[in-house]
Amino acid sequence: MPKDQKSGKAPRAEAKEREKDTDKAPEAARHRRDAHSHSTRLAGLLKSFSRDDRLLILITADPDSIASAAALKRILWRKVAHVYVASTNEVRRPDNLRLIEALGLKLPLVTQLDLSEFTKFAIVDSQPSHNPLFEQVAFSAIIDHHPVCTSEPQEGHAHVFMDIRPEWGATASIMVNYLRAAHIKPNKILATALFYAIKTDTQNFVRQGELEDIEAFRWLFPLIHQPLLTEIEMAPIDRGSFDVVKRSLAQTTIRKQYAFVFVEDLDHPDTLVIIADFVMLVQGVNRAVISGVFDNRLIIVLRSAGLRANLGKLAFDAFGDYGSAGGHKNMARAELSLDSLPATVSRTPAALSRFILKRLKDNLPGKRHPEKAPEE
Repeated sequence: MPKDQKSGKAPRAEAKEREKDTDKAPEAARHRRDAHSHSTRLAGLLKSFSRDDRLLILITADPDSIASAAALKRILWRKVAHVYVASTNEVRRPDNLRLIEALGLKLPLVTQLDLSEFTKFAIVDSQPSHNPLFEQVAFSAIIDHHPVCTSEPQEGHAHVFMDIRPEWGATASIMVNYLRAAHIKPNKILATALFYAIKTDTQNFVRQGELEDIEAFRWLFPLIHQPLLTEIEMAPIDRGSFDVVKRSLAQTTIRKQYAFVFVEDLDHPDTLVIIADFVMLVQGVNRAVISGVFDNRLIIVLRSAGLRANLGKLAFDAFGDYGSAGGHKNMARAELSLDSLPATVSRTPAALSRFILKRLKDNLPGKRHPEKAPEE
C-alpha cells in the first residue's frame, strides 16, 4: 500500500485518523463551553457570600440533598466564617443515616435553630415553595434540579443566586461540576456520597438524566470508597420500622399494575419510602401510592416505573393546595396538614385513602386508577 511521504502512513489509515479527530472536535468544543459555563456559575455562587458570613444550608434530607449540601460546604471552606446544615425532616432512612454519619454532618432540624444567628442562607435540591419552612427564609443561593417553581427573587432579597436545571438527573451532578470548576478533588467519603446520590436520584440511570449526570458519575467512580458505598446501600433497617413494613406489606392492595396501602400507626415518614421502593419490586406493579399519618400530617409517597409518568406534576396538581407537594417524573411526595384538608374528609384511614385516590384520579383525566380504597 502506498504511504504518504510526510507522515509515513497509508492514505486510508491517515484518513481514518483525521475522521476520528473530526468526530472528537464537537465533543472537545462542548467540554470547553461547559467548563467556561461552570466557572462562570461558580464565580456567581462565590460572589453571593463573604468571609464573615455564617451560612446555613437548608435541605429536606435525602441522599441527593445530603451529598449536595456536603459538597457546597466543601466549596465554601475558608470562603465564609462558618457553614452549617439543617433539615426540615427528621432522618430515619438507613441509607441517609449512614451517609450523615460518614460525612460527619450534624443535621439538626430547622425548627430547633434560631435563624437570627445566621447571616446567609442557601438551599440545595429543593426550592422555597417546596416547604412552608423554606418560605420563611430569604435565600442567597438556590441550587436544584426539580422543575422550576421559583421564578422571582424573594421579597426583600433581590440578589439571589439561582442555578436550577430540571433536565439534570441529580443536584449532586451539578455540585460535581462546581467542584471541578473550583479544582477541588473530593475526598473518598464526599465522592462516595455524591456517587450514591446520582445513582439513587437517577435510579441507576433508568430515570431520565443528562449526559452531564453520566460524566459526573464517571468522574467520581475512581475516587469512591467501595466498602463505604456497600455499607450505605445495605444499611440495616431498625426493628421498629421493620415491624411497620411487615404489617403494611400484608395490608397492601394490588390491583392490576397499582399497589396501594394506607399505613396505620406509622412510626416515621421515611418508612413509607422503604415500603414504596419495596412494592415496586413486585412483578407487574409499576405504580405505587403509599400513605399514612404522622404528627398530624398526611404523608403521600408516589412511585412509577412508566417512562411517560410525571409524578412530580401530578403530586403538585393533586395536593399542592393543601401543603407541600412535588418531586420527579417517577417519584414524588406530598405532606399535608390534616387541618388543611376539606372538612368533609374524616380522619379515618378509609376516608383519607378515598381522598388521596380521588385527588389523583381527578388530576389524571383519561387514565385508569384504582377506584376504591380498602373498606373500613
